[in-house]
Amino acid sequence: MNKVHVKTGDTVVVLSGKNKGLKGTVMAVSPKEGKVIVEGINKVKKHLKPRAMGQQGGIVEAEGALYASKVQLVCPKCGKTTRIAHKILEDGSKVRVCKNEGCGEEF
Repeated sequence: MNKVHVKTGDTVVVLSGKNKGLKGTVMAVSPKEGKVIVEGINKVKKHLKPRAMGQQGGIVEAEGALYASKVQLVCPKCGKTTRIAHKILEDGSKVRVCKNEGCGEEF
């Protein structure tokens, strides 16, 4: 079982590659492969064949997967990129916390 530091719906920044510095929202996470799909980032062209009668084929642009290590989480409160710390609350639940100085936002 592999773990990924981001979840679906998180805002992330790309750290390396052709899309370096771009922000986007995580649409899907694949922990088994260690990859994420980020909205509007890493666009690839897919060639689709018409499958049903009357359906149109063609070239469609879609988001490709990125390795999760190439993205870093953006804190919703301070707006900076951050690594995540984990904090255990009194009721026993575990929450993710921003590690930036003076922030400590839970998300």
